[in-house]
Amino acid sequence: MTNIRKILLLLSGSLFIAFGINGFFVPHQLLDGGMIGVGLIMHYVFHVQPGLSMIVLSLPLYIIAWFTYRPLFFNSLHGMLLSSFLIDLLLPVSYWVRFPIIISAIIGGVCVGLGIGLLLWAEAASGGVDLLAQIIGRKKGWNVGLIIFTMDAAIITTGAFLIGKDAFLYSLLAVSTVGCVTSIMSMKLQ
Repeated sequence: MTNIRKILLLLSGSLFIAFGINGFFVPHQLLDGGMIGVGLIMHYVFHVQPGLSMIVLSLPLYIIAWFTYRPLFFNSLHGMLLSSFLIDLLLPVSYWVRFPIIISAIIGGVCVGLGIGLLLWAEAASGGVDLLAQIIGRKKGWNVGLIIFTMDAAIITTGAFLIGKDAFLYSLLAVSTVGCVTSIMSMKLQ
């Protein structure tokens, strides 16, 4: 893959993620899984920038990756930094338009799923949970997909106590949409 193609994939994927998060998830306090979900919980509860939370909370995982599997560190760092920066840069988008919650869950899920898929095409990731899952999977021989699913379920369940029942149910729709779109995008990799 050429450097220009990789940069374009990283940029477009990160923009899709940032637009999906800020244009559709944040106005209704919807969640996603992974480090994006943790960043959103931090934003909703403590009013801190979600992208900054993603970076700070991912740092220990990137340090571990540096020592255990360096190629994973380099490929994931670019995606995490760029998507986190753009999520914070585009945060004002959340005040522009407010779609109905079901539309936001679906369209936001499609945008975030497309963004994650494009990052996967660039051999990158958007945060530390995927990194942690890959490290655990390599050390223990466990299925990385199941590890990610378990961690995402824990993040969404934790968020359920903080965001309310309706937002939780629509967050499940959003996460399902993200997962379906990401799966379709990742099939193109094979």
